[in-house]
Amino acid sequence: MIKLHSKSKLRRLRNDIPIASVIGDFLDVPSKIFEGYFRFLCPKCNEFNTAVNPATNLGRCFSCKTNYNCIDIVMIVKKYNFKEAVEFLENFRKL
Repeated sequence: MIKLHSKSKLRRLRNDIPIASVIGDFLDVPSKIFEGYFRFLCPKCNEFNTAVNPATNLGRCFSCKTNYNCIDIVMIVKKYNFKEAVEFLENFRKL
């Protein structure tokens, strides 16, 4: 039987875990604070033309026009499927 995750649980994983912490602390993606913005190396195009918006908890690459939430970036960086990314973030929340 396939285990489905509730919408509220997925919303919490996407919105309540600071994406900058996921990127910088647990995925070890190269990152820096520049001009007051948290910037990270885009895992798709390898450009530093990125920023994190703390109000929306989203990352954005302005070079390849990709938006990232916590689940998306875990899937790309770790090469996880959706289920694995959700489990990774569930464990992250417990720390």
